[in-house]
Amino acid sequence: MRLDEKMRIIGSVGVVLGYITLTHYDMLTGVTIHFLSDVISVPYFIRTKSWDVVIMIMFLTSASVSKLSLGVM
Repeated sequence: MRLDEKMRIIGSVGVVLGYITLTHYDMLTGVTIHFLSDVISVPYFIRTKSWDVVIMIMFLTSASVSKLSLGVM
C-alpha cells in the first residue's frame, strides 16, 4: 500500500472523528482535526486525478480555516 493511500485512510477516519468532536465536544478541536484530515487526504486524490474531490476538499478546508480564525479570537 502506497503512503498516500495510508494517508487517505487516516484522513477519512480523521474527518469522522473531527465531525464527532465538532458536534459533541469542542468546536476548535473538531475543526482542527477535520482540517488536518482534509489536508493529508489531498495527495491521494491529486495522484488519482480526482479533481472534483480536490476542489470539494479545498472548499471545505477554506470553511474550516474561517472557523479556526473565528475560534482563535
